[in-house]
Amino acid sequence: MPSQPRAATLGELLDSGHVHRPVKAELRANLLSRLKSGESRFPGIIGFDETVLPHVERALLAGHDLVLLGERGQGKTRLIRTIAGLLDEWTPVVAGCEINDHPYAPVCVRCVRLKEEAGMDLPVWWRHRDERYAEKLATPDTSVGDLIGDVDPIKVAQGRTLGDPETVHYGLVPRANRGIFAVNELPDLAERIQVALLNVLEERDVQIRGYQLRLPLDVLLVASANPEDYTNRGRIITPLKDRFGAEVRTHYPLDLDLEVDLILQEAELAAEVPRHLLETLARFTRFVRDSKAVDARSGVSARFAIAAAETVAAGAMRRAALTGEETAVARVADLPAIVPSLMGKVEFEVSEEGREQEVMEHLLRRAIAETFRRTLGGADLSGLLDRFDAGETVDTGELVTAGDLLTRLGPVRGLAKIMAALDLAGDSPGQAAAAVEFALEGLYLTRRLSKDVSGDEATYRL
Repeated sequence: MPSQPRAATLGELLDSGHVHRPVKAELRANLLSRLKSGESRFPGIIGFDETVLPHVERALLAGHDLVLLGERGQGKTRLIRTIAGLLDEWTPVVAGCEINDHPYAPVCVRCVRLKEEAGMDLPVWWRHRDERYAEKLATPDTSVGDLIGDVDPIKVAQGRTLGDPETVHYGLVPRANRGIFAVNELPDLAERIQVALLNVLEERDVQIRGYQLRLPLDVLLVASANPEDYTNRGRIITPLKDRFGAEVRTHYPLDLDLEVDLILQEAELAAEVPRHLLETLARFTRFVRDSKAVDARSGVSARFAIAAAETVAAGAMRRAALTGEETAVARVADLPAIVPSLMGKVEFEVSEEGREQEVMEHLLRRAIAETFRRTLGGADLSGLLDRFDAGETVDTGELVTAGDLLTRLGPVRGLAKIMAALDLAGDSPGQAAAAVEFALEGLYLTRRLSKDVSGDEATYRL
């Protein structure tokens, strides 16, 4: 983390020429600077460049609080967190202030008194922008004390009167003063909590235990919500909804390449997963998302595809550990294991009860077949098919090593072209086996080969 500015008192801060800007003005200026320079505004966000991000930028430039509406796993929280990167890297606060008062214009009783007493010697601390972001997942048990604050019995026990504003232990929202406060799943907050949040953000006062405290907070409020919960009457109070200047709809990646890019960015892969398998997993995710058997209101998270890729890689790593394979490379044989591991991430329609695994397995086969048609549909696979002319078979499976598979198959005419079509530039046995097994499965799914399955073993034949 870069070193912080040196000003340690109010006088030194004034001498440095520092200018106090409200949070929304600060975000606007920094966003404009990045727009003009072409610098990335929201690093790590994939698939929103032409759709979501322009709306977010307009909201920030307008100084609006905003709510992101979208199904689960669309990157809403990730996007909200990147907004904090538009804050100034360092900002001054009154030393020891719980709500980050600016030394030029303190608002809490303690800091106003300290400034009167210390004058230009008022001590100054510096906060990094990473410390100016606060986030709360809305749950039914969230209390007013969590968000706004409550009376601190320890301070009362020290001799302060109950009505003294300094007896307040501030909640998350006041502590996010001069920063960004995010509420995930906003409609899940109880109505009385929503009212308390509205009072702070709109009326600029805190009501705790029978007394009011004026607290002009300087906060950008960003919330996330499921569209169904947000738009249904009764889940969120209308005045709070009106408080947001902008509603921005998010979405899942619009095309397959973006889905693959998202997997590559987010997944922690323990083994090599060839591009054609990543494309298969991305296509599988999109098929599940679009399936009539799946509850569209809940959505299918991007984490579905990420977890699938990590599971496939883990299967390759497990095979390498059990068989002594030198290099772990994922193959088609590793795909079936993702179905049971991902079932909990999908909410099916009630009418599909008992058929969940059957539906998932069918969609996975569709994804493999579609990827095969795109990558090898026009390829010459006669060299591979010739291997079966004499009635011979080829056995493979989850624990069959790449070397064993290639030995059982024997020389394959045109293997280099098959690998090139799958963007496998290496010459390792693992990559060759991955290409061959994918081609075999594709030929089976397009009804040019037959397959017998027994446990984790599969036998391909004409």
